[in-house]
Amino acid sequence: MDHIAILDPKRKLLSLILSGQKTIESRWYKTRRVPYGAIKPGDKIYFKDAGKKVSAVALAEKVLFFNHPTQSELNALLLKYADGICLKERNPRKYIQYNYITLVFLKDAKPITPFDIDKTGFGNACAWLCLENVGEIRK
Repeated sequence: MDHIAILDPKRKLLSLILSGQKTIESRWYKTRRVPYGAIKPGDKIYFKDAGKKVSAVALAEKVLFFNHPTQSELNALLLKYADGICLKERNPRKYIQYNYITLVFLKDAKPITPFDIDKTGFGNACAWLCLENVGEIRK
């Protein structure tokens, strides 16, 4: 399966992924949304900054899902993975509001020839897309 992760360009996450500093892509949601339960090791993740073209790809090496984590589980998660996620805010109290957390451990991140996509049908504010093949929405 292929995935497209849309990133906030202000946070410069794409450059952190490509430099190898950010080794874990994380998604934190109050309600259950993709990629929670929809990504598995070996899947391809394409990355793009919002408003830009898809410009990088990586493989999911390992995936962890957290469903309604307790405060102590959040404490342990942040202690263990905050550096790989490149989290600036590390106060566990900030994260207790999130019921569904997905951690995707990235492997072989590399830049690719940029391309546009057509997000029609996925919703305007959609930040993660799951597809059988990225070619389905490639322009």
